[in-house]
Amino acid sequence: MSLELLLYLLGGIALLLLLLAVFSRRTARRIEAVLPPGGSFVKVEGVRLHVRDEGRGPALLMIHGLGGQMGHFHYDALRALSKRYRVVTVDRPGSGYSTRPDGVPADLSTQARALAALIAELGLEHPTVVGHSLGGATALTLALEHPGRVGALALVAPLTHAPQQVPPAFRALTIETAWLQRLFAATLALPLGIVASKGVLKEVFGPEQAPADFATRGGGLLGLRPGQFLASSADLQALAGHMPGLERRYADLAALRIPLHILFGRDDRILDWRANGQALADKVAGARLELVEGGHMLPVTQPERTARFIEDVAATRLARTG
Repeated sequence: MSLELLLYLLGGIALLLLLLAVFSRRTARRIEAVLPPGGSFVKVEGVRLHVRDEGRGPALLMIHGLGGQMGHFHYDALRALSKRYRVVTVDRPGSGYSTRPDGVPADLSTQARALAALIAELGLEHPTVVGHSLGGATALTLALEHPGRVGALALVAPLTHAPQQVPPAFRALTIETAWLQRLFAATLALPLGIVASKGVLKEVFGPEQAPADFATRGGGLLGLRPGQFLASSADLQALAGHMPGLERRYADLAALRIPLHILFGRDDRILDWRANGQALADKVAGARLELVEGGHMLPVTQPERTARFIEDVAATRLARTG
């Protein structure tokens, strides 16, 4: 290949990447215009958390999973909990509209510290902490490292043990080289996310169907943004250093004497109920595991069942405290 041809080729690649970057930035702005922040912002522990605080009564704190945001808890039955409870939904640091500045680690201990500070800032009285998927590991970390802040744990399809392999839907998040990760996020993550969206939703929701309004009502579009890709990648890659230590401490949860209930779909394609639900219940005396027919996204596909589960946990916690 001649030098001239090589220069033309490199120039073409550079132009294509530039066009993809422009497309990604403009599309991200359009997404944010369609789905602007729906809550308020609270600064704690070096991050700015996007929080929605609704209703009155015993407190519930809702924590979403990998690549998600508070919109996963926006379906009717879950929103209706605010008629009987104080429901606080939060975008985890770096996700949704919450920020995580450079230099703030993505590990779950750091995230749990921010959530503990949020509980104190909002004056929540030992809330029932609801954790879905990666939010389950976050909730467990919060309970173990800040036990005085948590009243009960309601874990929905939670990650509780280090995954043996990354599900195909999240493989792109495993890019480790920093400059390549940022280049991919700025140029290819969003357009490839659009192209692959049907397959990804089929894997994440299967065997159930993603609702037609998930992109907007469930906030699915927000997950396509370059910044969300980087935050999710950091979240995923931080797990290897955190999960083994977390797993070793599960026996300590029984000593906290807080209700711990787990809800799992039998056909979950992202996290196996045996490796994450049963395995946790086996290690924590008094923990309760409930299985339903369904997949991973129970707060979206089965909000009524998920809401009943959360209420049962909250009621158990209130009965224990009198």
